[in-house]
Amino acid sequence: MGGTGGIGLSAAKAFVVEGARVCVVGRDSERVDLALEMLGENAIGFSGDASNPDTAIQAVELCCENWEGVDGLYHVAGGSGRRFGDGPLHEITDEGWNRTLQLNLNSVMYSNRAVLKQLLDRKSAGSILNCGSVLGASPSPEFFSTQAYATTKAAINGLTRSSAATFAKDNIRFNVLSPALVATPMSERAQTNDDIMNFIQSKQPLDGGRIGQPDDLDSAAIFFMSDESRFVTGQVLSVDGGWSVGG
Repeated sequence: MGGTGGIGLSAAKAFVVEGARVCVVGRDSERVDLALEMLGENAIGFSGDASNPDTAIQAVELCCENWEGVDGLYHVAGGSGRRFGDGPLHEITDEGWNRTLQLNLNSVMYSNRAVLKQLLDRKSAGSILNCGSVLGASPSPEFFSTQAYATTKAAINGLTRSSAATFAKDNIRFNVLSPALVATPMSERAQTNDDIMNFIQSKQPLDGGRIGQPDDLDSAAIFFMSDESRFVTGQVLSVDGGWSVGG
């Protein structure tokens, strides 16, 4: 879910290079078409909203029609709820809260549930990887005080670890990649703010102090989605340039 831009598209390209077949889903049909053109013959996909429970079911059905089924899921879809009214707790509107949870948490549950059911029905091993955020565990109130968003990312950690414990016996793994600020369409507000970018230089000090790039996460995504991580489950890996350990 969310494989048509930013972190998701970068990962999809890396997966294809490694020999995987991928199904990508995004809300913008033009971006879906562009992604499929870039990814080539080993990719299928369609336009859909991950916050609609039917979208994940449709994605699984499409994979089963074209291939034997789904072996794994990388859920990246989500976004900022700021425009709906997310912000500091005393300013969050009801719409801001509900829309942010629908966008960033309900969508994860829908996709995880749909893929898990298919894996269980097939009695197949598999890997489910969710994209979280350092804001779920390492707040930054000066510039990133969107507390509904932070709540959803903390909840993704809980959902993932709880599911990992339940389904380890079925050889189905659940893990989280937790990035800090990455240069994607969602972070355009931050990228154009000089104060935030100066802050990022010290908050993400690795590699000279910089904003992350989508491909910074690709190697970790490949690890979790492949048999290289066959003995790893319930983990939250921060790929954050040092954010979560810095000052």
